[in-house]
Amino acid sequence: MKKVACLVVLVALLQIAGYAQTSPTGNWLIYFGNQSFKKDWLWTNEIQHRNYNAFGDLEQLLIRTGIGKNLTPGNNNLLLGVGYIQSEPYNAVTNIKTRQIEWRTYQQFISKQNIGRVYVQHRYRLEERFIPDNFKIRLRYFLGLNIPISKKEMIAKTWYASIYNEIFMHTASTLFDRNRVYGAIGYQASPAIKLELGLMQQIQQNKSRTQFQLVVFNNLPL
Repeated sequence: MKKVACLVVLVALLQIAGYAQTSPTGNWLIYFGNQSFKKDWLWTNEIQHRNYNAFGDLEQLLIRTGIGKNLTPGNNNLLLGVGYIQSEPYNAVTNIKTRQIEWRTYQQFISKQNIGRVYVQHRYRLEERFIPDNFKIRLRYFLGLNIPISKKEMIAKTWYASIYNEIFMHTASTLFDRNRVYGAIGYQASPAIKLELGLMQQIQQNKSRTQFQLVVFNNLPL
């Protein structure tokens, strides 16, 4: 099982690296927080610092937070959230950065299950995007797999493989927005802390781009 998990991640990373030959590689530094309170409620918070290069040339700053409710212990939850997104694209003619501020509200449902040693997560998200002089609605579906490598379960001091695919769909004009494919090696340091280092390939209509990702997960009770 360990060999299979390593092979799956290696194939995913090689596939993503192949795309990287045709596009610049950026870097995403990500923090996910998930704090429970009362009996079945949770507060989520997220910060993503996305760079055009290894670090220092900001492409996008994303901050999200939300309140959710567990429908069943640890397996299914509903969440309502809001997001602030600061994008800094380069002008194609002048090569000078511009700044765009976007606000989002979103609703999501997460379902988790175990299939043998594989931890499976489905996430269904609806986003309302408030862009200057524009309003968009987007649908997202995320399928993620975590596979323990050094132990049989996702417990403290466990190395694991992480793989996901997420597709984004518009509700108007062109249906397809983008697709993200990700492969990483992770470490479950404690019941509360996970770390991941991986590659994500983002595929859009006319371009694709590879991103290194360093991700910290923090799950603590309030």
